[in-house]
Amino acid sequence: MARFKQQDNLIGQSNNFLEVLEQISQIAPLSKPVLIIGERGTGKELVAARLHYLSKRWDQNYLKLNCAALNENLLESELFGYDSGAFTGASKRHEGRFERADNGTLFLDEIANTSGLIQEKLLRVVEYGEFERVGGSRTIKTNARLVAATNEDLPSMAAAGEFRADLLDRLAFDVITLPPLRERLDDILVLAEHFAINMARELEFELFSGFTEKAKRALLEYHWPGNIRELKNVVERSVYRCNNPHLPVHELVIDPFESPYRPSKRIKTQDRIITTPAVETVEKSLEPTQKVEQQSKPQVNTLQFPLSLKTLSQDYEVDLIKSALANCQYNQKKTADALELTYHQLRGYLKKYNLLDSSSADEE
Repeated sequence: MARFKQQDNLIGQSNNFLEVLEQISQIAPLSKPVLIIGERGTGKELVAARLHYLSKRWDQNYLKLNCAALNENLLESELFGYDSGAFTGASKRHEGRFERADNGTLFLDEIANTSGLIQEKLLRVVEYGEFERVGGSRTIKTNARLVAATNEDLPSMAAAGEFRADLLDRLAFDVITLPPLRERLDDILVLAEHFAINMARELEFELFSGFTEKAKRALLEYHWPGNIRELKNVVERSVYRCNNPHLPVHELVIDPFESPYRPSKRIKTQDRIITTPAVETVEKSLEPTQKVEQQSKPQVNTLQFPLSLKTLSQDYEVDLIKSALANCQYNQKKTADALELTYHQLRGYLKKYNLLDSSSADEE
């Protein structure tokens, strides 16, 4: 039970929170699947751990996986495993989470983010307790208890066809809906003090002097969109910024980004800019001759078929190279940079289109 005590950080005294704890105690001994619903930061993972360690499976494996962290192929391989040779790089057999969690509990967070293929395979596991590894044909039995969590409205998603209704029916043997922190006013100061004491201990303070009345009012009046996770960060940050164990925390640092020097504009980094400087140089070089080229190029709706695609492509390349050469004053090294070519690649194009002699003469 020591493992349970390390993970059991469910703290509170409000009525709606105590009702949740009672519901957990009732459903924990069963082997039925459980669905946990709650906003971000409400403690869904802690509830899942409590369900496992209060069950008869407490001494077996408790595995967890965030479904939103992997794409479909990786998630399928991680959940159900794969046989040797199932795909490139699969040199040996890999046991999936369902196989390793046999007789234990598997917690799947963000289950609303799974694809239709994954949901179909999950349905079979929940319904019949069996599955096949990726690339395998042997049916594997598992007695893993499935606990799933999400912050989405799954019934609405099922009604809209975005989540399998039959899988939802199997998962929702019982649903634990966690109240947000703004609905647990009696627990805010209790949790804040708990987090503050732990932070003071981490900072090696000899004591924690509490919160001032102003700080307590701020804790109770804030709406906490990030719930307990946000409260923990705010309290720990405020204790660390106070930096004096003999003074109570007076100012809460709720927004760490708040600063008069905070950038007000979004600046795109170079890898997010679609148009590279070299391309921009070529585009600018083509501006004086753009009208001439447009007149010389046949429009798509005026083309007469059949025609030679190879000849048209070559004509376009010749026009582009000539324009770049003119813009760079027939300096071949600068022209190669403007066209994002190496010097030898450009020389190859010049030789291919018989432009080498005129270019060299102009360069000289």
